[in-house]
Amino acid sequence: MAKDRYAPKALGDIMAGLNSRLASYAGKAQGLSSQQAILNDFLGETLSKKCRVSNYRDGTLMIEAVSAPFALRLNYLKMDMLSHFRKAGMAELGQIKITANPQATQRLSAKSEQDKKPVTKRQMSEQTADYLNAIAADAPPSLKAKLERLAQHGRKK
Repeated sequence: MAKDRYAPKALGDIMAGLNSRLASYAGKAQGLSSQQAILNDFLGETLSKKCRVSNYRDGTLMIEAVSAPFALRLNYLKMDMLSHFRKAGMAELGQIKITANPQATQRLSAKSEQDKKPVTKRQMSEQTADYLNAIAADAPPSLKAKLERLAQHGRKK
């Protein structure tokens, strides 16, 4: 009888296949993290916020920059960067490719958005609501209705 490919599989069988892939992903992520640290050390704090190590394969290090002008600037530093990576222990590194990826801005800015403080909600005072009502008294009808609606927010408490 033929094996049914739609039959449920044991959880142990599924996890066994995932463990090896997860381990390889974790190793790759750790390697990219160490390469990013070397890049940050070379570029400094301000420049390193505008690029990231995206991949390392077969002796080629891929770096994404947030814009084309910044990628060009990194291209001028490419040979010095290559020697810095080799001094840091990556002797097998053969070349560095720098690409401009505007979507990298979103990935890089996601870290800085977590650092921002939450915005506090501001309340309108009753005095401001009174001022708005006083202005609305002499305003044209269309503006008068809008100012009175706005003044209502100061009265709610």
